[in-house]
Amino acid sequence: MALSLRSRCLILLCLTAVHCGPAALQQSCMDKHQVVGVLRQMEKFLKGQEIRFTEGLRIMKSKLASLQNSVSKLPQADQSAAPTICPSLEAPGHGAKFGSKHFVGHEVHFTCSQGYELVGSSTRVCRDNGTWSGVSAVCKDISECASNPCQNGGTCVEGVNQYKCTCHQNWSGSHCQHQTQTAPPEWSVMNDPAFSRRPRCAQVNQAQHCSCDAGFHMSGTSDNSICQDVNECEVYRLDQGGKLCVHECVNVPGSYHCSCPNGYKLLPDGRSCEDVDECLSQKHNCSRGTSCINTGGGCRCVDPECPRSHGNISYVKTSPFQCERNPCPMDSRSCHLSPKTVSFHYLSLPSNLKTPATLFRMATAAAPGRTGPDSLRFGIAGGNSRGIFVMQRSDRQTGELILVQQLRGPQEVSVDVEMSEYVDRSFQAKHVARVHVLVSPYNF
Repeated sequence: MALSLRSRCLILLCLTAVHCGPAALQQSCMDKHQVVGVLRQMEKFLKGQEIRFTEGLRIMKSKLASLQNSVSKLPQADQSAAPTICPSLEAPGHGAKFGSKHFVGHEVHFTCSQGYELVGSSTRVCRDNGTWSGVSAVCKDISECASNPCQNGGTCVEGVNQYKCTCHQNWSGSHCQHQTQTAPPEWSVMNDPAFSRRPRCAQVNQAQHCSCDAGFHMSGTSDNSICQDVNECEVYRLDQGGKLCVHECVNVPGSYHCSCPNGYKLLPDGRSCEDVDECLSQKHNCSRGTSCINTGGGCRCVDPECPRSHGNISYVKTSPFQCERNPCPMDSRSCHLSPKTVSFHYLSLPSNLKTPATLFRMATAAAPGRTGPDSLRFGIAGGNSRGIFVMQRSDRQTGELILVQQLRGPQEVSVDVEMSEYVDRSFQAKHVARVHVLVSPYNF
């Protein structure tokens, strides 16, 4: 029950005074019975407030306990739970494995050493259920004699990653390609007057001593001697002391010189060859509208074309080596999934380049003021039927195209690599790079 302000004041005045005091105060004070009644009302009021407070506190505690019990029964969201991991895969015998990540979506690639071929899956992907796609990779030995390397009736004998030719009589060489000669040494030039000299002779102590110039050797009898040219090219070849020339050794009377194939020039060391860049030196005949690409020993004129239009997907050439997709209709999912850009790249390689070798890197760059994708995926989209290349991530924003099998020139190999951009696991765009590998017939 609520008390008026005046009643509260009168009660306090009456309680603090021993007597009501002056007549004015006595007239204002309540009598004893009225004060007792008011105090009882106040006591009831305060007790009611205490009961309501206690009941409210009890209800609040009960609700908190109920809420805590409900939360404890919910499945716990373990943000630190380890992602799904596939079991580790080993490299096949006589082969190699590329890729060390075993999380969902990651790829592992397998290749075989020279002399072996891959049987099984060259690429396996870690799936959501913790298993690998494809089947186990095995490297199977390739018969070294399958290509019939022995010539002139020679017999091929298999070895471990090698072979040996057993030659018929009068034939020799690693492939039975040389006819055996019984007289004079192979490195001596005979039956050519240009490669012969008369010796220099002098009488010393009543005896005749003869000698030859450098690059010649004495031949014949003491009475009829002649200086024959030493074929330095053959001497080094037979002694297996290394090649005098990187490309071709040409014997000349008393000496030799090295030559290079067309499209190459001889370096100052007199034995090494270097490719002539016909594009840089403007020694090409590329017509207007085409681009010059330097290759080993020559050049090529190219004018790559954009992918053909189909449906509502079309491309426009924005530079000599890049095409961009025209804007897509909002409701065309196939258009949005098609490559946003297609670029063209030409790489010139020497024959039998040592592997593995990184040939090409692919990355993304955000425009100024815009955030880039938070995830990238790299892969080979086509042109790798022989398993010559693998595509792997070198860091978070970069993928690398790696040559894993040696290529013998001359030949051209093409491969399409793709990079897909994702934001919050949602696909944004795809970019394709068409890489043309031009292999020279020479290994320099």
